[in-house]
Amino acid sequence: MASIEIQGVGKSYGAMPVLHNVDLSIRDGEFVVLVGPSGCGKSTLLRMIAGLEGITSGAIRIGGHVVNELAPKDRDIAMVFQSYALYPHMTVRDNMSYSLRLRGTPAERMASVVSAAASKLGLEALLDRKPRTLSGGQRQRVAMGRSIVRQPKAFLFDEPLSNLDARLREQMRVEIKKLHRELGTTSIYVTHDQVEAMTLADRIVAMNGGVIQQVGTPLDLYERPTNLFVAGFIGSPAINILEGTFRYDGERRSVELGSGERISPIPLAHGRDGQAVRVGIRPEDVRISPTTDGGVTGHVELVEPMGLGTIVHIRAMHYALKAFVLERADYTVGTSISYELPASKLHIFDAMTGRRLPE
Repeated sequence: MASIEIQGVGKSYGAMPVLHNVDLSIRDGEFVVLVGPSGCGKSTLLRMIAGLEGITSGAIRIGGHVVNELAPKDRDIAMVFQSYALYPHMTVRDNMSYSLRLRGTPAERMASVVSAAASKLGLEALLDRKPRTLSGGQRQRVAMGRSIVRQPKAFLFDEPLSNLDARLREQMRVEIKKLHRELGTTSIYVTHDQVEAMTLADRIVAMNGGVIQQVGTPLDLYERPTNLFVAGFIGSPAINILEGTFRYDGERRSVELGSGERISPIPLAHGRDGQAVRVGIRPEDVRISPTTDGGVTGHVELVEPMGLGTIVHIRAMHYALKAFVLERADYTVGTSISYELPASKLHIFDAMTGRRLPE
């Protein structure tokens, strides 16, 4: 196992920069998830750590040693890709042991390591089968087993579950998390799926446009997003974002929405009177009532039953909202509904910069 240090790393293809001065410290044994939309640079950064992409500037250290010029095979890491990349003519056992055979590992040691990895991944009954006879989830476990037997300093995962259906992704997330808890190997996982990021990570690195936007625990990013991008990207259903104006009369802070309604007091955010802001509120924090007693009135535009709860789309005079409720009340499209936006649950961002207002 090893820590990984990324210091001032940049990457350009000709005159086109794709990563900008990236700094990131990953602790020994930590599970870090790089998350962001397609083209944000997360896979490029992972490939640079693996040695599959050159570094334009900066340095990468694995276990305290600069690896900028080291070949991938000399970095002592294992990578699990989106494609399983299994040898079709080999059995599961042979696929898993292939790298050990190349190293000249004694047969007894090789059998012991493969058996232990197969046991962890539930592959004991599949060791003599060929990849074509396996399901997608089983093939991905074999690909992971092939990496585990190498006992590397770090695991790198490049969107390994994106080819699987929803149920298999859920099962594999659980298996990956259990595996990390057992092995304790430093792991970096790339995904565009924020649910994977939230459920797997010790820390999340949110990226956009080749720049790290925020680093923190899943709840850090969910409860205190540093900017509009992180607020909008993390969370399902997505956060509501409304246009507003910050009001401050020297004693009392409030937010005025486009409809003219004011929400106060705003004890934490500090802005100037008249400042244009974007106001975020998570759907589960919107308080709604099927009656129109109290609060602000809108009408139900759409209802999405989710099993666990219900997403209720509300159309107000000047904006639309999503509310997530756990009760299975009968919300009917077109009917009036009252709602409240609690001041303590608001996330307030500067409309020009997108940055969270200081507290």
